[in-house]
Amino acid sequence: MRWIRACLLTVAWFNLVSALVGGAMGMFFGGAGVPREWIEGTAFSSFFWPGVILGFVVGGSQALALIAQYRRFALARGLHAAAGLVMMIWIFVEIAIMLVWSPLQGIYFVTGLVQVVLAVLALGAWPRPFFVREQR
Repeated sequence: MRWIRACLLTVAWFNLVSALVGGAMGMFFGGAGVPREWIEGTAFSSFFWPGVILGFVVGGSQALALIAQYRRFALARGLHAAAGLVMMIWIFVEIAIMLVWSPLQGIYFVTGLVQVVLAVLALGAWPRPFFVREQR
């Protein structure tokens, strides 16, 4: 379905650009306005390593899904589902470590969830026609 493909591309590009920008902000600009107190008491002394993880792991999973989709690999839908899960896990772990919540985390969790749902629909989870009964 074309609309699912278009939506997956849109969400994945949004997540990729966001992860790369966020990763760069963490690695090169000290979190770019994120209070340092948010990472006090965690395993991180700066925003560098979280930026690396965000840019390469979260962004990399989005990039793999996009490359697979543009090359029309059958694996693309599964990679989109995995990339959405990686985004959701990133946000969950970020909140659990920092014990702080911001509206941006809610937005990115939802984009990950939308990507997973779209990928599952693209994998054929939506029966057509919807209300037909299965044969015994």
